[in-house]
Amino acid sequence: MLFNSIDFAIFLPLVFGIYWFICNRNLKAQNLFIVFASYLFYGWWDWRFLGLILFSTLLDFTIGNFLRNEERVARRKVLLWISIVVNLGFLGFFKYYNFFVDSFVDAFTFFGHTIDVGSLDIILPVGISFYTFQTLSYTIDVYKKELEPTKDLIAFSAFVCFFPQLVAGPIERAINLLPQISTKRTFNQTQVTDGLKLMLWGFFKKLVIADSLSPIVNDIFNNSASHSSTTLAIGAVFFAFQIYGDFSGYSDIAIGTSKLFGIELMSNFKFPYFSRNIGEFWRKWHISLSTWFRDYLYIPLGGSKGSQLISIRNIFIIFIVSGFWHGANWTFVIWGLFHALLFLPSFITSTNRKFTGTINLLHSPKGFIINLLRFLQTFILVTIGWVFFRSESITQAFSYIKKMLFDFSSEVYVHPSGYRMIDYFIILICFVVFEYVIRNNERNPFYFKNKIVRFCLYVLMLFAIILFYDDGVDRSFIYFQF
Repeated sequence: MLFNSIDFAIFLPLVFGIYWFICNRNLKAQNLFIVFASYLFYGWWDWRFLGLILFSTLLDFTIGNFLRNEERVARRKVLLWISIVVNLGFLGFFKYYNFFVDSFVDAFTFFGHTIDVGSLDIILPVGISFYTFQTLSYTIDVYKKELEPTKDLIAFSAFVCFFPQLVAGPIERAINLLPQISTKRTFNQTQVTDGLKLMLWGFFKKLVIADSLSPIVNDIFNNSASHSSTTLAIGAVFFAFQIYGDFSGYSDIAIGTSKLFGIELMSNFKFPYFSRNIGEFWRKWHISLSTWFRDYLYIPLGGSKGSQLISIRNIFIIFIVSGFWHGANWTFVIWGLFHALLFLPSFITSTNRKFTGTINLLHSPKGFIINLLRFLQTFILVTIGWVFFRSESITQAFSYIKKMLFDFSSEVYVHPSGYRMIDYFIILICFVVFEYVIRNNERNPFYFKNKIVRFCLYVLMLFAIILFYDDGVDRSFIYFQF
């Protein structure tokens, strides 16, 4: 079920009403209803894969309770590895089986041998990468004795399948979400109001920014060989805003929807395109995933505590694995490798954490120019990386980048549906300016004290959503495929 669908527009008020007005007196009833609503939400797409969520839930719940009473180190490790192997085994099969088979065949073909290995017509379960990492974090934290395992199967099930963030995050930690689910929630009008505001902002980013740019991006990338370098640059920049509007919009809707049910999720984006280097970008982009890899992969590998050579190895591992997490295509691996190479200079010079405060372009004329150049440089490098992310193959990606950077040709690009392109540039400029104004308030974009200003923003965004809503555009979220 998509957030931006009529089905969800009917589903959400019904679930909200039953949750607060029928199940509000009993915590177990609330949690049981969350599980029911979440399974309905997920099963709306394909009910057959509900068994995977149920299996992962029962597996890690059981292992967590075995770990509760097991003090022998060897057996604790066996239990942990059962969880890791089984969970990643399912993820690997559904997401990467055909990728490895095709790569295996290609490798033999490269050396002059031809083999016939059949691939399977495997449907990728929506959100499997997200809920797999979520349940794994629970088992790992219990193993490290940083979290007390729960005895409440219903509460644990609600933690695993909580519908707002089930299919595209944020990837929550049990240490944050499980205590909220295990504690009685009471209706809070302010929290609900804040949630609705954040949802409005998320829908604006998805429907007005991401979905309106989608036809242009698809047209340019699908016909990149016939377009000029200026048009390819437009396509790359538009995709940068499309994927940001799409994914951060989903996160805002998910966080806002969770607020309606008295649950606070972690922030997933903090205006990443105002970053002054790649290190700052990765502290602001897909925060739940980057911190997951930091805590459960980078630090266990040794982090930056060993020699510099080991630390550099760990950096390459975490970025390449992060790229591979996004999809079964070598383009994602190259995308991760590209970001590792971008991150490396700041790590070696110990400047990766140089910028931790909020950017202020208006601090001084000199500061304006320096900071503007810094975040423009970061945005350009990130945008080049997005070409690998969006391309169907490595060959297409390199051809796209080569032509975009070195062809020096230009043309007047025409929108596939004939709309004025200038309107899209104006919208993006206004969007960037508004994001700069609210850069300290990612959870409350309508923080302005003046009621008239807030009212005008509400009306403007609602009007824009209605105006830009196009039933002919693919409304699915990009990160559903991961």
